Amino acid sequence: MTPWIVRSRLTFRLLVAFICVGLSSGVVLAQDKKLEAFDPKSFDGRSISIDNEWFPLKPGTRLVYTGTTIEDDGKPVPRRLVSTVTDLTKVIDGVRTAVVWDVDYKDGQLAETEIAFFAQDNDGNVWLLGEYPEEWEAGKFVKAPAWLHGREDARAGIAMKAKPQVGAPSYAQGWGPAVRWTDRATVDQMGQKTCVRKGCYEDVLVIAETSKEEPNAEQLKYYARGVGNVRVGWRGKGEKLKETLELIEVVQLDPKALAEARAKALELDKRAYKISKKVYANTPPAEAMQAKGSQ
Repeated sequence: MTPWIVRSRLTFRLLVAFICVGLSSGVVLAQDKKLEAFDPKSFDGRSISIDNEWFPLKPGTRLVYTGTTIEDDGKPVPRRLVSTVTDLTKVIDGVRTAVVWDVDYKDGQLAETEIAFFAQDNDGNVWLLGEYPEEWEAGKFVKAPAWLHGREDARAGIAMKAKPQVGAPSYAQGWGPAVRWTDRATVDQMGQKTCVRKGCYEDVLVIAETSKEEPNAEQLKYYARGVGNVRVGWRGKGEKLKETLELIEVVQLDPKALAEARAKALELDKRAYKISKKVYANTPPAEAMQAKGSQ
């Protein structure tokens, strides 16, 4: 799975197409944002059974990462990210999504906590339908730049293709203009090998994420089959954060620990209705997964 809290909050590449139409009123200009064609009908009752080999989301799985980020003063700051696949679901635009809860620490202090919403379509593509992140500084709440598909012009994007291929067109990972969530991804490499503290992985997929605002900066995410994201790196002269993370632990939570994670994620979901009213208004609350074989 992917730690979406470590994403580069970058605006994706906008490709402007000028369409000249012979109208008496003059020339018409159109802007192509290259959003993904999201169709709720392409998701059946198994949308929360996310078994994409590059992006598996099994309820109760917890992945822990450590690394560094370069701050404004040029000094590296220790990072620790804990990403948990909960047993919660949330319906967004008629599609039932799986809820992932992430907690990000900088230099031992809470920097961000969020819940993100994923669903797998009938072809095996994993979609990101939105996020509710809370940013913290020195123990104080700062802001919650949330976005959900269908709210404030936001649109779902692809978190992972069913069959990623080098040379394929780039794709939008979501479009949340109100909060500048507009990342775009490209399959950069396949068949690589990478070693992290958790171990070494063969046949690794590397995804590069970038934006129009920072075309010379890329975040690189390394994915291992059956595991998900195992490393985060960077390249490009324009990269400022120079964020690095590596997987150090993968565990399957016991019922007590999973219940604790569920409770924390539900707290975020409940708080979102008060803090992010425009986005969360009229959306059903997150709820525990129903018995196996039903939605």
